[in-house]
Amino acid sequence: MNQPNASGPTRFGFFIAPYHPLTGNPTLQIQRDLRLVELADELGYAEAWVGEHHSAGLEIIAAPEVFLAAAAERTRRIRLGTGVNSLPYHQPMMLADRLCLLDHLTKGRVMMGIGPGQLASDASMMGVPQPRQRDMMHESMDVLTQLLRGEAVTAKTDWFELNEARLQLLPYQRGGLEMAVASTISPSGAVLAGRHGAGLLSLAASDPSGYEALLPNFKVYEKTMADNGHTVHRYRWRLVAPMHIAETREQARREAEWGIGHLVDYIKRLSGMDVPWGDTAAEAVAQWVGPGFPAFGRATIGTPDDAIAAIAAIEALAEQSGGFGTFLVLALNVADWDATQRSVRLFAEHVIPHFTGANRNRIASLDWANANSERLMSGMRAGVEAAFERHGQALAAALQPEEGK
Repeated sequence: MNQPNASGPTRFGFFIAPYHPLTGNPTLQIQRDLRLVELADELGYAEAWVGEHHSAGLEIIAAPEVFLAAAAERTRRIRLGTGVNSLPYHQPMMLADRLCLLDHLTKGRVMMGIGPGQLASDASMMGVPQPRQRDMMHESMDVLTQLLRGEAVTAKTDWFELNEARLQLLPYQRGGLEMAVASTISPSGAVLAGRHGAGLLSLAASDPSGYEALLPNFKVYEKTMADNGHTVHRYRWRLVAPMHIAETREQARREAEWGIGHLVDYIKRLSGMDVPWGDTAAEAVAQWVGPGFPAFGRATIGTPDDAIAAIAAIEALAEQSGGFGTFLVLALNVADWDATQRSVRLFAEHVIPHFTGANRNRIASLDWANANSERLMSGMRAGVEAAFERHGQALAAALQPEEGK
């Protein structure tokens, strides 16, 4: 593996939409999502974020707070985020109440992800006008932050009303709930996060358009944070990209062929368009690691070294603004469960230590021993020779056969 790097992200986790084939048992699929969070907790990952979706069949967690309550009972230390709550779909006081309850149930491990809602089919079914979704998100967060601070709020919009509303139960965390606002290409999320002092959750770090927007959006975020009197904390800038790794690149790509067809079909059916690269699983994998998929960007499907290189490339861009602190693997379930677990373990074993520098002093210790080996070994030999001289007679006597035997 490559030598560890002192720079780069030092916190790692998973962003779980989730995406599940329509051919599987949904009950078991959700159970595997819970087991993924358990495994991440066991292996020392810092965070797990879980999405909210209501249609289109693959992303089948409708209430991330409910899922995370179950995950909290199975884990000890991993922080748990809603990734994300679609604010236009919720009366803000009700949402704040649920998150505060969850924060107490988890004893302060909750993070709140903020977004406008991703699937057009969700908004359509609920009668939410799509052109208004980002404005509604801003209106909701304006009162959410006040409620979570314990303030009484009176507000009226064309979709919710609050009359001297206040929460009876505030967050467990003394500093309040940590919030992170989803950002892809437009600066809307960066502006909202900066206004309220929230973190930034860049969901399209591996998409070419999203990658190009990382730096401009972060500059907007920094300026808006400063204009509103907030301090930027680098660990709260989270970047998301899809990855699956194995011992060899060929093995990783074979494993991804297992389930990539359902992802290609999802893209085709959501967009209503055909794609020229979905005839075979191998062709789809080649497209995904090359030019990339619409919305999902480019995937890293290869070895731990490939994962390190991909994250380092993102870090090189982010470094122009001071770097980012947290990298989240987009969990896509393109490999079967056994291969997915191996990927999660390989990432924890080889990728995370590279960026955290966990082995830096171990390597320095061996390097020092090597550089001083001649001196150290000569001293050891001298010590052995001295011991023989001091105890040689006793050793010779002990080896002499006893008389009469």
